[in-house]
Amino acid sequence: MRRNASGFAVAVTAVLLGVTGCGNEDGVSAVAAQTPAAERSELSGSADNSAKSTLAALAALPRGYVADPRNTTGPFTATTYLKTWSADPALDRALLLNASFVEGYRATRLSPDKKKRYTIQLFKTGSPAKAKALQKGLWSREAHDQAFKVPQALSDARVEYDGAAQQSVAIAEASLAVGPMVVELTVREAAPLGTELIPDTALITTVAKLQYTRLTATSS
Repeated sequence: MRRNASGFAVAVTAVLLGVTGCGNEDGVSAVAAQTPAAERSELSGSADNSAKSTLAALAALPRGYVADPRNTTGPFTATTYLKTWSADPALDRALLLNASFVEGYRATRLSPDKKKRYTIQLFKTGSPAKAKALQKGLWSREAHDQAFKVPQALSDARVEYDGAAQQSVAIAEASLAVGPMVVELTVREAAPLGTELIPDTALITTVAKLQYTRLTATSS
C-alpha cells in the first residue's frame, strides 16, 4: 500500500494528545450478516455475538456478484478493524478515536467469473463533521492521482504491482461521507504480470450512486 509522508500521522496524534462495523444487491435481494467474535475496544465497547449490525441494510452491493467465502461479511468493532484490515493500526486508531467511531460493517463479493472482488466498508462516526474528517484521513493514507467522475465522492483508479503475489492489480475505489457515515468502496482484479488490466470504474460509479442515494434517503 502506498503511503504519504508520516507527518500526517504525527499531526493526528498530536491533536488527540492535546484533547485528552444484510445489504441488498442493487436493492433487490437481502444478504445475511455474520457477526465476528466478540472483542473489547475502548472505542466501541464489546461486541455481542448475537447482535446484528444496524448498518447491514445500508450496504449497497453490485448485482450479480456472489458471496466471498474467504473474506468476512458482517459488523466490526474498532479492535476487529485494527487487527484484521488496517495497514497502519497506530494511525487508524487515532483516526477512529478522533471520529468517535461507533460501529462498522464490511462485506465482500466476487464477480460471477471470480476475477473481481468488491469490498465495502461502512464507518459510523459521532457526527457529520467527524465523518468528513475520517473520510479525509482514511483517503489521505494513500496517494490518489487518477480520479474519475463519481458524484458526491472521492475516487481513484490505477493499476499497480503486487510484489508479494507477483501480480498486477487493477483497483477502482470511491469514498463517500453522508451524515455521520463514511463508506469505502473498492473493486480489485488481479492477474499475472503482463496482463492488460483496466480498473472497473463503471461498477464503482454505479454502486457509489446507489450507495449515496440509500444513505441520503436514510438520513432524511
